[in-house]
This record gives sequence, C-alpha cells and structure tokens, in this order.
Amino acid sequence: MLDSLFYPKSLAVIGASRSRGKVGNAVITNIKESSYNGTIYPINPKHDEIFGIQTFGSILDIDDRVDLAIIAIPARFVPQVLSDCVSGGVQSVVIISAGFKETGTEGLLLEEEIKSIIHDSTIRVLGPNCLGIINTANRLNATFAAGMLPKGRLAFFSQSGALGIAILDWAIGNNIGFSKFISLGNKTDLNESDFIEYFMHDTETDIILGYIEDVVEGKRFLEIAKKATKIKPIILMKSGGTRAGARAASSHTGALAGSEHAFRAAFTQTGIIRAEGIEDLFETAMAFNARKLPERNNLLIITNAGGPGIIAADCAEKNGIHLPQLTKETLNSLINLLPRNASLYNPVDIIGDAPPKRYADVLEHGLNDPHIDGFLIILTPQAMTDITVTAEIVIDSAKRTKKPFITCFMGEKKVRSSIDLLQASSIPQFSYPEPAVRAFRRLYEYRLWQKKDIKGSHSLDTDRSAAERILHKARSENSPALPENDARDILSHYGFLFPAKYLAQLPKEAVSAARKIGFPVVMKISSPDILHKTDVGGVKTGINSAKEVEDAFLEITSNARRLMPAAFINGVAVFETARTGKEVIIGITYDRTFGHMIMFGLGGIYVEILKDVAFRIVPVGLDDAREMVSEIKTLPLLQGARGEKPADLDAIVTAILQLSKLASDFPFIQEIDINPLVVYEKGSIALDARIIINNEKRGGS
Repeated sequence: MLDSLFYPKSLAVIGASRSRGKVGNAVITNIKESSYNGTIYPINPKHDEIFGIQTFGSILDIDDRVDLAIIAIPARFVPQVLSDCVSGGVQSVVIISAGFKETGTEGLLLEEEIKSIIHDSTIRVLGPNCLGIINTANRLNATFAAGMLPKGRLAFFSQSGALGIAILDWAIGNNIGFSKFISLGNKTDLNESDFIEYFMHDTETDIILGYIEDVVEGKRFLEIAKKATKIKPIILMKSGGTRAGARAASSHTGALAGSEHAFRAAFTQTGIIRAEGIEDLFETAMAFNARKLPERNNLLIITNAGGPGIIAADCAEKNGIHLPQLTKETLNSLINLLPRNASLYNPVDIIGDAPPKRYADVLEHGLNDPHIDGFLIILTPQAMTDITVTAEIVIDSAKRTKKPFITCFMGEKKVRSSIDLLQASSIPQFSYPEPAVRAFRRLYEYRLWQKKDIKGSHSLDTDRSAAERILHKARSENSPALPENDARDILSHYGFLFPAKYLAQLPKEAVSAARKIGFPVVMKISSPDILHKTDVGGVKTGINSAKEVEDAFLEITSNARRLMPAAFINGVAVFETARTGKEVIIGITYDRTFGHMIMFGLGGIYVEILKDVAFRIVPVGLDDAREMVSEIKTLPLLQGARGEKPADLDAIVTAILQLSKLASDFPFIQEIDINPLVVYEKGSIALDARIIINNEKRGGS
C-alpha cells in the first residue's frame, strides 16, 4: 500500500530552503500554503528554522517517525540521504532531484546506486527527476509547481514533468477536479503499474488517467490493468510509438511488429482507453465523469441546428453508432408537440427558434423510449435561444435516468455560463459534435469491456515433450534459425498440418520424390541461411514432369549460389502441391516490454505491402483470437467475396491459439512465421514455416 506516500502523518523536506527560486523552497512553500495538516520537518544543516519551523541537519536527527521524505538536493548527495531514510525507517520517498539516467552514464550509475540502496528494504521511492505528488483529499501539495489542484475524482500520473506542470495549470484554470496527481520521473522504483493498482482501490478516485512513454514491467502492467479496468476506466495517452529506430527483423512478423503495435494490443486486451492527445485525454475523462454507461450503442441526437446535427450523424455512422428511429408511441406524442417543419427522424431537429420547452418535450418522451440508450443534445446560441433554461432542463432530465447525457453547446461567450452549469452537474460538454459522438462511442466500448467475460486458456492437443527435444537440440548447437524440417516438426507437434515433403540433393532424387508424391509438385531451396526463398529465385511451383523437375532443380540451386554464395545449401525440397485456398499469415515476435506478440493477416508475398494485420500479446484467449480475425480490413475476402466459398475462420482461430500456446511454452522462441497458411472451407495447411530462437536466458524453459 502507498498510503504513506499519499496520506503521511509526518513528512520531511530534505533540501528545504529559504531562498526563492530553489526547488526546496518551492516544495516547502507549497506544502505550507496548501494547508497540509501533518507534521513538517525541514532538513537543512545551514539553518535553524525555515518559515518558523525548526530545521534538522539530517533525517536521523528526528526523534519522531517520518512517513514521507521529499528529497530536493543535488543528485550526487541523494544516495547518502536515501540511505539515511532507509536507516531512519522512512516509509516513502519522493526524489525530485534531477541529474540521473536522463543525463548520461554518470547519472545512470547514480540511479543504479539508488536501486541498490533500496533493494532489500521496504521503502518505496517515487522518481528521481520528478515533479512530486498532490493529494487533494488531505491538501498535500508536495511539488514545485505553483498552485493547488481543485478537488475531484480524477487521478492522474505523468511520465513527463513538464507536461505535468502544464496540465496542473490547465486544470486549475478550468476548475477541473483531481483526487491525486503523480509525476513518475525516471521510475526507478514506483511505476505506472503501482499507481494503477493503488487507484483501483482508492475510494477518492473514479477515473484513472495517465501519460506514459514506456512501461517498465510489461507482464505485471497487463495483469493489473486487466483487473483495474473492470472496476474503473483507465484512459492513457502513449507517446513514442513510431517505428523510427525499431530493430531490424528477419521474419515478416518481426518486420511488421513494433512498439506501437504492442501497446495497441496491450490496451485492447486490458480494456485501457487510448487517448490520441492531451485534449482527447481530458475530453474522454469528462465523458466518464457522470459515471453512466449505455447498455447498447443507440444514440438520440437532439439539435436546434441542421448542420451540426448532420455532422454528428455522419460521425456516428463512421464510429459505428446506431441512430435508431423513435418508437411509434414516442413519435405520435412528439408530432403534436413540435412544429410541422421539425424533423422527427434521428437526429431530431427542433428548428433554430426552439424554446427550452421543445428540448424538454423531446427529452421527456425520449427518456422512456426503449430504442434509446443515450442522448446528445446540440445547441447553437441563436437569437431566440434561452441557453440557461435549456441547460437547466438538460440537467434535470439527466438526473432522472441512468442513460448517459452528452451536450454540445456550441460557441464560447454566450454559452459559457451554461457550460459551467452543465459541468458542475457532471454532464460531459463538448464544443463540437465530433468529439461528443466519439465520447459516446468510448462509453459504449467501455461498457462492452465491463460485460466481457475474460476466458482462460483454451484446451489444445499438443505434444510439448517432442517439440522440446527438437528445441533443446537446437539450443545446444547454438543455432538461432532452425532448419525448415525442425520448424515443421515442432509446429506439427502443436497441431499444424503440412504437405508431404522430401529432401533431394541430386536432380534424380528430386524426380524420384516427385513421382512418390504425385504431380504437380512444388520445389524450394533448402538452406538455413536463406529465409526468404522467393527473393532469391528459390521457389518453383506447378511442376508437372520429370524433365521440369530436373530443370527446376538446376535453376533453383544456381540462383541460390549466384545470389547468396556464402549460404549453406542442404539441397532442394520437393513438396506436395496444396489445394488452392485463402492464404493468411500468422506469426510470433518478441516485444521487449510485453513479451511475445502474435500476428495475423492476409498472407502471401504482399503482407508487408498491405500491412493489413492484427496483433495481440501472448497468451491469447479464444475471444482475442476471434477478434484478431475480425479486425483485418480484408476479412470479406475470407468470408467469401463475389460468390467464392468462405474460408474456415474457426481453423484460423485454432491456429492462432496453437501458436500462442507454443510461444507460451517456450519463452526463448524469438520469432515464428507461418506464411502462407492456406485455409480451406474446412481446415488449413501450412506451406512454409520458420522458427528463430534466442539462446540467451530469458525466463521460462
């Protein structure tokens, strides 16, 4: 528990100062001026008192127990005072001091020293290089930012201190209430997972917000977030997710993967709501402020202006929001209450001269309409519009239902006082229709997540022991890329089917193999050094005679020797020709934050061009696998476009689960590619596969 961090009965400011402009002065000034009611101990050996409070030379000079220490001194002195905090029984420490790993090698060594000092202790450390913390519940402002946050129910953590300062100022200026604010800094000890876990149970917090650039403990983050989002919404902004600087990878899966895909998958699998920017972060938070969620995605739009209503309707269609027609009973009632030129379809346009009563009439009858699950009320401040009374009607209507209300009072000066009324009543208010509609979509998606039953592992028929023997041999030989035969055998032990195959080292052996299999056959170069065989002219298909087999053998081997002269060539593999079906790709890659990721998409040679793929973090459940299949844009091709027979989508789901199980069983696997996996009306067959392992120790087997 982090109560000693947020609710300390006593705290020490190490580096407290009388000098304006120093961080230690700003921190102790904020603590005093925010009316914190605990005991304050300034630590500064150069003064007897600061702000009339007795100072101490060291934390060890204090006879009383100190719950929290805030350190604001030069970085080189931090390890010693932190050691004193450990010796003195301090429970939590906030290291505001900068000059650690963010500055280079010397700072990194200092940070490693901090880790060493706290390693065997029970003390918890926030920072270093952070802004500090705020808890509005007990009026604790232990930061060097000016001003105290208004009290509210939003908890916010930020990996950027500068961004944190800007958000604090914005929140104060807009009177946006927070329960707690945390600047994470370098995350030497406490990180985003610790605070998500704490806020999950914090009675002062309803909504968890955050800005992150990375995640320290990926698997723990997934585990905690998945539990927390079932209780409270988590809305995160994640930056730094581009492919720039991503490592080169040898497989299709690795080439398509990246941290952005990993974080998208992680957020999807844990129910975290991804904000696309700072504005979106807080707009989304405001949407959840009323703590009302729609049961379905049926939205009623009420507007006094046609244009904004059309914009909202267009946005609703793009976001999959249903705008149902009102029931006959509701329509019959409204016909007698609204002008003839009003539109009774959804959006309901009550015309520009609408008095508050028209809004009241539509809302009164719409509240009990079984077709409607939420309301978007649009108002433009026209000359005859009574904005304040309309806002009061909206507030009264919202109080009488569990269905969410979202408002879009457009403009600024004329609507400002009414917007303040709406926000004071926890009604989400947006300046424009599009973010208002997207907010409703977020509410609905979160409702679906809360209803979702997270299923455990799926039962699969595998032979782990047989696969382990092959992998153990490869590791003992320090072979990162497994021979194709070994890759096929391992995947066969996990339920994948492959065409019949023979390896030929001479043209006459290839002819004999082809006759055993039956024409037509496929021939491929067999080499552990050639992963992308097509690129070197190492694949021939549709071979129908012994003469063609001999010619193909010579052409394939000469191509390989000419283009990759250093490659070791085992020979040429002769394959049974698989029936035509839909080609997909599935694969595994390893993400340094979250571990194994599984990929699915349309297969063949165009996968890296189309990039129509879906990712999830391993282990993947049945629902996750089904969602992956449904996510790709080319799904209609698999479902049977233009009269074609549909592919067996259940076979794809099973293949995803099989590959997920393989990666879970053997954490040292680095990458797997099955491209293509040919899917038929019933069942599937893998035509090509490769497995790359990491021989360094990395958890598990």
